[in-house]
Parts: sequence; structure tokens; C-alpha cells
Amino acid sequence: MNHSGDILLIEDHRDIAELVFDFLEGQGYSVDYAADGDDGLRLGRENTYDAVVLDVMLPGMDGMTVCRALRAARIDTPLLMLTARDALEDKLAGFDSGADDYLVKPFDLEELGARLNALIRRQRGGAERLQVGDLTLDPRTLQVVRRGEVLNPTPIGLKILATLMQASPTVVDRRTLERAVWGDLPPDSDALRSHMYSLRKVVDRPFGKALIHTVHSAGFRIADSDDE
Repeated sequence: MNHSGDILLIEDHRDIAELVFDFLEGQGYSVDYAADGDDGLRLGRENTYDAVVLDVMLPGMDGMTVCRALRAARIDTPLLMLTARDALEDKLAGFDSGADDYLVKPFDLEELGARLNALIRRQRGGAERLQVGDLTLDPRTLQVVRRGEVLNPTPIGLKILATLMQASPTVVDRRTLERAVWGDLPPDSDALRSHMYSLRKVVDRPFGKALIHTVHSAGFRIADSDDE
């Protein structure tokens, strides 16, 4: 199946880069290439892509730093991280830096293509602005606004917030939220509780009215009680 779209590939290993480049072009994608983090970050900031394929180990600026810099610049392009490290803490660090998916080397090119296609479909399907009460989230810019004030949740907080807002006013169970944030690798500790606490401090506490609600033994939901 051929696809269309623009991909940014940031990979310093030339043999891997050539394989991925040729495969993606064969799938119908247009591919820009960078061999180091600094050039990759520049391309990511200057151009619009449907997805980024980013190696962790890069000369100069490493992949996680590139990812954090792109997210700090409000660039929400789906990002697939490549790494030779398969330890859980490395994968969690990648997600925490703002990556959307994670693939461990050596990988199958067909799996890379399938994961990229899923990320791009999800992004294109979720581009409509989300709103609950006086809170809005623009999936294209990742801008969160409440009562005219721009809010700055963490990258993980943004994923939690988007998941809750897409389901609103339905309750989202813990497992679904963890999967939306960490994929199939949720942390062993109660990390979700900590991130929910931080998100509430940003979204609810300054405004004197809670939109995020805990539903005992069920999960979490976001809703404007005046609209229920």
C-alpha cells in the first residue's frame, strides 16, 4: 500500500538511514534526512512534517534533547524514537521527553512502516480542537487555554489531558490512560497519580473550579459540571 506524506529522518548510522530512507520512499513518502541532532532540530523547526523518525544516539545533540526541544517549540508532529537500548527506564525516558512511539534496533522495516502509519492516521484524525467548559486544547499546536490564559502542562500531562478531553464526559479508566501515555510499557510505580496531580495544579487549581474529576474505582473524567 502506498502512502503520502512528509517524513523527517534523523539518524547518524548511514547504513540504517539508507535502508529506512529507501523503504519510506518506496512506501510513497517524501523523506528529508539529517545525520545529527542539530541539523535535525533545524529541519524540524523550519518545515512541517507528518512524522519524525528520530535516533536517540546522535553526534552533538542527542535524540531526547531534540525531542524535548521540538515539543518546547509547540511542534506536535508524531515522533517515533529509535534506539539500541531496550531497558524499561530508557523507553520511559523517551516517552517522557515527548516521543509518541518507540522502536528498538534491530527492527523490521515493515513494523516501522506500520507504526508510522498508525501515528499519522491518529494525528490526522484528531486535529479538531477539543473543548470542555472554558478549557480548550488545539491538537495541531498543542496550545491549552483556559479563560484566555495559555497553560503549560508537561508533555505527559498533555497526553493525559487530550485523552480525557477526547472521551469527555465519559470516564477513562486507569489502564486506558496509562496505555495512551506509555503504550504497552506503563511504569511499575504509581506514576499516573503524580502526573494527574501535576496536571490538576495547572488546569484546575488557578481557576477555582475543577474540570478533572476522580471517579472512585473507575478512573478519571473531565467535564464541566454546569453542562452535565
